[in-house]
Amino acid sequence: MKQHTSPRLFRQIALLVLLLLLIACPSRLLAQKLVSEELGKIKELYDKTEPIVWVITGNSITHGNFLTHGYRSYAEHFAERTRSEMARFRDVVINTGVAGDTVPKLTNDLDHRVLRFKPTVVSIMMGMNDSAAGPEGREKFRASYFKLVNRLKSESDSLILLHTPNPITSTAVRRSDLPAYAQIVREVAQDRGVSLCDQDKMWREHLELSKSNLIYLIGDGTIHPNRWGMCSSHTISARP
Repeated sequence: MKQHTSPRLFRQIALLVLLLLLIACPSRLLAQKLVSEELGKIKELYDKTEPIVWVITGNSITHGNFLTHGYRSYAEHFAERTRSEMARFRDVVINTGVAGDTVPKLTNDLDHRVLRFKPTVVSIMMGMNDSAAGPEGREKFRASYFKLVNRLKSESDSLILLHTPNPITSTAVRRSDLPAYAQIVREVAQDRGVSLCDQDKMWREHLELSKSNLIYLIGDGTIHPNRWGMCSSHTISARP
């Protein structure tokens, strides 16, 4: 005689399978979904007529100053792309990058550098100077970055876009631990469910595909992008 499995048993099996899935691949899949959703929200802003306030902050790479030798920084390229090419004339792009900056310094100056502008989107590229602390400074950097993102989430309604720093040349020995710091930025973005622009990954992919040492063509020979680097992967990654 054929036996029928009870609906109750099916429910129990289904719950067990769901529990096993949550144990096997818990936060990573959820975090990836959240990161994707946050990036999607930023892209959706371009479909709306309301003006966007963009605050782009970071260290000397964002600041630009004399390092670009009079050419545009990536924040300026982004402003031109958004406010001119895309005809979003009422958008506001504010660059508050400061040369020599670190995550703790930015966090302490967050009111002046970011929050007072009530940004729709905050773009942050940090880690280059923090990495000079080497392996011993990794956990401090991680804790500081979490504090920064948590403050932005609790004290503003801004969408957050984090960037990993661009790779550096072998001559920049003080920052040789930079890849580990870039990985921490990825982990912070994933854990807090904010969007990520992986500059480090994009530059390395370009380097692997190029027959020449591209980093010397788009960098200043140490840690900064040159004028070509400013308008290459940084600009491409900023386009919606």
